[in-house]
Amino acid sequence: MTTYVTPASVEAALALLDEHRGRARIIAGGTDLLPDMRSGKRTPACLVDITGIPGLREIRVAAGHVEVGACVTFAELRDHPFIRQHIHALAEAAASVGVAAIQNAATWAGNLVQAMPAADGAIVALALEAEARIVDLSGETWQPVASLFAGPGRSTVDPTRQLITHIRFPRPAAAWGTAWQRAGRRPSLILPTINCAARLILAADGGIAAATIALGPVAATPFRAARAEAFLHAARPAPATWAEAARLAQEEAQPRSNPLRASRAYRSAIIPALVESALATAYGRATEKESPC
Repeated sequence: MTTYVTPASVEAALALLDEHRGRARIIAGGTDLLPDMRSGKRTPACLVDITGIPGLREIRVAAGHVEVGACVTFAELRDHPFIRQHIHALAEAAASVGVAAIQNAATWAGNLVQAMPAADGAIVALALEAEARIVDLSGETWQPVASLFAGPGRSTVDPTRQLITHIRFPRPAAAWGTAWQRAGRRPSLILPTINCAARLILAADGGIAAATIALGPVAATPFRAARAEAFLHAARPAPATWAEAARLAQEEAQPRSNPLRASRAYRSAIIPALVESALATAYGRATEKESPC
């Protein structure tokens, strides 16, 4: 029989994980864990509910970054005024995660730990160059989100002894914009055929100072299009620039066929349109802002 506990602190949660020696699991939204338990795939001896721990349901907007607690739901990200106004890709990705009932329960941190190549939360986290605060009994560390993915459905975070408490990402001082694109037959109910997040940071002369492009599922883990990003660095914003970056992203991506969603050829074919649209939208948002957010 599974026991259910609600620790009052991160330290207490870690102590419970240690006490059960691999048989306990952290739970916040439970949108993946609970179905696995019902099917018999997972049978933890103890569920450690961290939703009552102070500070883990907060979104903090600081001078140089935004910090999101591990128990913040996708609905809260979707509806947060600052995120809706300034971090468009995050709000849009949050609105893509299942139906409203899923968004009301699922958390960004939980989505990262699932480490699925097409996870909406993982793709947008890569584009934002987010970091995760990981804690265990030996201490804490901030790690780039990109380092959390070991393979399809495999995270470097050990859920039997570690937990993510916060996710943070930088707020550039320069003008910048983000965008989200997602293709799928029924976008709110299934994993995407392809999803894409982009961020552009502009230089003082109007050129591109930095760019990130994240895609899924086009590799074994959530993927950044490094060649396309390098091409965009110091380039001049223009439709031809977006088209060439999109072509490079298509060349880098290695999607696989899935009988339930799409063939490799189809997935590859739609990548350029999604990347071009994301870059053009991100640029438009960067130039709309009168001052950095």
